[in-house]
Amino acid sequence: MISDHLTSRPFGSGRSRSADGLSRRRFLEAGSAAGGGLLLSLSLPGLTGCSSAPEAASFVPNAFVRVDSNGQVILTMPYVEMGQGTYTSIPMLIAEELEVDMKQVRLEHAPPNEKLYANPLIGVQATGNSNAIRGAWQPLRQAGAIARTMLVSAAAKRWNVDPASCRAQSGEVLHALTGRRIKYGELAADAASMPVPQSVMLKRPEDFKLIGTPAKRLDTPSKVNGTAVYGIDVRPPGVKIATLAQSPVFGGRLKSVDDTKAKAVRGVRQIVQLDDVVAVVADHMGAAKKGLAALLIEWDDGPHAKLNTDAIVGELEKATLSSGAVAQNIGDTDKAMAGATAKVEATYQVPFLAHATMEPMNCTVHVRKDGCEVWVGSQVVARAQAAAAKTAGLPSDKVVVHNHLIGGGFGRRLEIDGVIRAVQIAQHVDGPVKVVWTREEDIQHDMYRPYWFDRLSAGLDEKGLPVAWSHRFAGSSVIARWAPPFFNNGLDPDTTEGAINLVYALPNLHVEYVRVEPPGIPTAFWRSVGPSHNVFVTESFMDELAAAAKQDAVAYRLALLDKSPRAKAVLELAADKAGWGQKLPDRVGRGVSVQFAFANYMAHVAKVEVSKDGRVRVRRVVCAVDCGTVVNPDTVRAQVQGAVIFGITAALYGEITLKNGRVEQSNFDSYRMLRMNEAPAIEVHIVKSAEPPGGMGSLGPRPSFPQ
Repeated sequence: MISDHLTSRPFGSGRSRSADGLSRRRFLEAGSAAGGGLLLSLSLPGLTGCSSAPEAASFVPNAFVRVDSNGQVILTMPYVEMGQGTYTSIPMLIAEELEVDMKQVRLEHAPPNEKLYANPLIGVQATGNSNAIRGAWQPLRQAGAIARTMLVSAAAKRWNVDPASCRAQSGEVLHALTGRRIKYGELAADAASMPVPQSVMLKRPEDFKLIGTPAKRLDTPSKVNGTAVYGIDVRPPGVKIATLAQSPVFGGRLKSVDDTKAKAVRGVRQIVQLDDVVAVVADHMGAAKKGLAALLIEWDDGPHAKLNTDAIVGELEKATLSSGAVAQNIGDTDKAMAGATAKVEATYQVPFLAHATMEPMNCTVHVRKDGCEVWVGSQVVARAQAAAAKTAGLPSDKVVVHNHLIGGGFGRRLEIDGVIRAVQIAQHVDGPVKVVWTREEDIQHDMYRPYWFDRLSAGLDEKGLPVAWSHRFAGSSVIARWAPPFFNNGLDPDTTEGAINLVYALPNLHVEYVRVEPPGIPTAFWRSVGPSHNVFVTESFMDELAAAAKQDAVAYRLALLDKSPRAKAVLELAADKAGWGQKLPDRVGRGVSVQFAFANYMAHVAKVEVSKDGRVRVRRVVCAVDCGTVVNPDTVRAQVQGAVIFGITAALYGEITLKNGRVEQSNFDSYRMLRMNEAPAIEVHIVKSAEPPGGMGSLGPRPSFPQ
């Protein structure tokens, strides 16, 4: 089962989780849990800090598995659920090796603690980059296997028999020769004193009972019956509701406020003024919104008052005329280009995009003299704690953060600007205050996917195949701001993914990146960021090369994929299932794309109709994916289906533009979503694979763009 409310224990309360004396070489350490249970501290080996920092002599584990005396398995989850199915798939890993039913597993949100709960693939406590399953795949299975081994040893010792004569099954230990059996809960206290095995045998794939089978989402019942608690749902006693108006121009400041009419609104309790924000605190959201509308606000627009999208694009385009940091170089592109039979050139640009999550930004905060309490749905709960502490002028151990389910993340909640705002406002309020952004504030003060400008050229041989490929692009680096140590020599792995290490056999390739930060516009991760732009560009350009060579788009790609059999296989599968080559009606066509990212291979074929007035309608999308070993195929399919809708929405409607320093879009009327009656039929075909799992969360949207 999953906790109905998924409320986390406040940091610093509950069971003690000391890491004193833990050696980096030790994988698991057992200790007695309160109530006589078995506590396993699970170490996820990987980065412990930024790449430039020296390796620490010791480290603390970052996830925990507990077996209580009632036999229930409690998994303290270091990742957060925002619709991707993590809170079902990761428990499957534990349950598989521990030999328990999924109903015996209960989840708790992990408290903020970078040392205990750092994501092993990125070194910080974060949910993102499609790596929850990738990071948990080996160590969480090992944790389950070690717990199972210790429980079996405890039973064997109690019965005075050889552990090899015992086996675990359905939350019990069985002794086949005598028929004796005992439940895990009865063994928990004994197991806690057993020595930790130095190594264990993990199950062979052919012995899996759960992994690879469709599992119903554990969080579905509470989301359907309304008992699930998102950040926006929390209501601590005495809470007031606030909404806010921020400077309409990034970098602007508050000049003056006439709040006379706002204070007269029934239910309005307080007006809070900051340097660039005005907030209305009220008994409920209705009163807060009415009070906000009644304010007479004058803004000082600041240095970006005349900023327009065209100026940003012009700067990016100009930047691509100069050399940048070399992301990848293979062979001699200039020489190959000079000897090519034909040359193809193209430029592309992709716009700023908002996240527009269904749950708008919100955060509840109670600031006291001696501490601060925060309720939020965050992808980076430890960063949220640190930001709240810094803003409130408190040490981190005086800040308690409760993390909750997220109603849409897509990278937006990798940022902590909403937490900072809420703490700033709460410092002026006596008691807890929930700060909820309106949809307009959410869209017009988002942190956007970067704007990109790309310049590509290719040289073709006499057969029309590329012998030279040159790609230079300019745009913002989110990593340079979010994790500066990972931005080195003008490059970062996120910005360049999808532009380098292509699946195609290109004998001469040269890729450069020019970092250009738009003035005043905050940029952030947006469901894969770099690849969301790069796959669109590379696959669109590949289509242009096929057209220039007068060759079929699928056949052209297949001719370049002999050295990438997994990519070739998904392309062939998608093309076959989509009926590639079959005759189509007038004004209907098919598009194709293939990619490798997040350790996955994926191909899409889209059936697209263009009406006589130019409107584009995607009728059908066929996807083939090789994501390695599949934990829960239902989750994979759901991720692809949602991602296709996400990608088509961005391709057809997504665009954030600026005029006189102001974002022109404000709500779903001007920042459109794909509507239900516009959704295509979506087919997902999963390639069976024994490779380690890849990441699905950020994989699906990108192939939808270039078609």
